[in-house]
Amino acid sequence: MSKCITPKQGAEMMAEGGVIAYATEAVFGLGCDPDNRDAVMRLLSIKQRPVEKGLILLAANVDQLSPYVDFDSLTDAQRQRVLDSWPGPYTWVVPAKPGTPNWITGQFQSVAVRVTGHVQAAELAGLFGKPLVSTSANLTGEEPGRSVSEVQLALDGLLDGVVDSQIGESLAPSTIRNAITGETLRAG
Repeated sequence: MSKCITPKQGAEMMAEGGVIAYATEAVFGLGCDPDNRDAVMRLLSIKQRPVEKGLILLAANVDQLSPYVDFDSLTDAQRQRVLDSWPGPYTWVVPAKPGTPNWITGQFQSVAVRVTGHVQAAELAGLFGKPLVSTSANLTGEEPGRSVSEVQLALDGLLDGVVDSQIGESLAPSTIRNAITGETLRAG
């Protein structure tokens, strides 16, 4: 069974190429270093998710997203709409900067990003020092885990650790919107 770990241990595991689970606003997420191709490929394999779909980056603050996101390609109004929603359970699809890994963007020229309002997830990203991959902690098509024990049962032996944390009060995963058009891609 995947061991229960502290946020500090989770950040250390991700820095060493590990894949962990951690609580977010509504469900547990799977996380790893977005710049470590091997770690991302392992995460995708665990989840049984195709790389073409792309992944969400979860950050403690907007500055952590600057290496990946081309905020300058947005109008002032578009950028303000994004920034005004954070921190919180709002994921935005924003044009990616050149050089953003294609194992994060998938088949797109954009990247999905969120500055989390979940205290424990923000602490984890803060300790890690950059954004982390965030995709629900489940096999594709299964229900996402909402507790440490659910994640441990569903993904037994596949993860390096599960951060001892609790989900927030949101009932559904984050709302995903297009930063340019404002269109809702997934209602939360």
